[in-house]
Amino acid sequence: MWREWRGWWGGTAYSSAMSELQGGPGALFAIGGAEDKLKKRMVLQEFVEAAGGAKARIVVVPTASALGPDVIDVYRALFAALGAASVVGVRPENREDADDPAFIAPLNDATGIFMTGGNQLKLAGVVTGTAFGRAVTAAHARGAAVGGTSAGASILAEHMIAFGRSGATPRQRMSQLSGGLGLVQGAIVDQHFAQRNRYGRLLSLVAQSPGLLGIGVDEDTAAVVRGTHLEVVGRGAVTIFDGGRITSNAHSAKRSEPILASGVVLHVLPATATFDLQNRVLLSFGPQPPAAEIAEMAAAEADLRKLTKEIAAEGVSPRYYEERKKRAGRRTAKKSAASIGAAESRPEATEPLTRPTQAAGADSDLPDRTQTDNGTT
Repeated sequence: MWREWRGWWGGTAYSSAMSELQGGPGALFAIGGAEDKLKKRMVLQEFVEAAGGAKARIVVVPTASALGPDVIDVYRALFAALGAASVVGVRPENREDADDPAFIAPLNDATGIFMTGGNQLKLAGVVTGTAFGRAVTAAHARGAAVGGTSAGASILAEHMIAFGRSGATPRQRMSQLSGGLGLVQGAIVDQHFAQRNRYGRLLSLVAQSPGLLGIGVDEDTAAVVRGTHLEVVGRGAVTIFDGGRITSNAHSAKRSEPILASGVVLHVLPATATFDLQNRVLLSFGPQPPAAEIAEMAAAEADLRKLTKEIAAEGVSPRYYEERKKRAGRRTAKKSAASIGAAESRPEATEPLTRPTQAAGADSDLPDRTQTDNGTT
């Protein structure tokens, strides 16, 4: 199991006990999106354990999502299957809702708060600076685990990415920031990091604000923050840009010009790695998962890719799906034709593979099979 091989935290192993609820702030889960919901569910399992395991009382906040009540049903079923005692959904749609005591009440005794993905700017516009946002912060301070996936991950930081372009090269005006909840201090959190090629936009923000760490989280991966320490959970990696000693022309680059970013310290942290956010140094890294665990994660990859495509295609017109179905049909037909052609070119099973033995000097009315076969090979 995960806890049998996960790394050490500064020399002391973390147990699954809810030490956070016994005093001090809870754990923060910045999940890069597309977390496994079908098989291992490693990241979600870790969140449930941090929220109290069998005693967990989790509130799901789907404000960013456009999927309606279905998204609440999905996470309610997932967290219940992973052992949570109770799961409720609370969805403020505007700032008036976010100041309504009826929406805030479920947060008061929550041991875990989970914010879904979707529209980052909508989530920031509804939650930050409202009574609802303050209640989330208060829950974290008393020991509740607070997590989010995709947009829900970005809002954990003091400064969150509202939107931006993909690409490997940092450019001026590549992205825009908005206010977050401030639970992760001194950092900017980006998600779907490697899968959507968001290196450039995060690096551009670090070049413009070198005092902030850039934290990019891959899909089905979580940057788990406890105090000033960050631990990586999941099958991907967490990329950190430290621009403390950067040399940059961000102050003078025009429009969408490339930005100079020299001297940035890069950290790519796989599962079990732990990082000191305050001193900006690697603390430790543990062994990799057993071979059987890796094989199971690889087997789940196809399912994850399909799920990720469906989530990414949210809001795409029905024509997209029609074209996709037609392409799949053409590929199937092409493969079928190729297999039929290959079968026809093979000799029948009853055909002799070599010429029959004949008496010396005897004439044969059989064709020369050797030349025929060589001519068609």
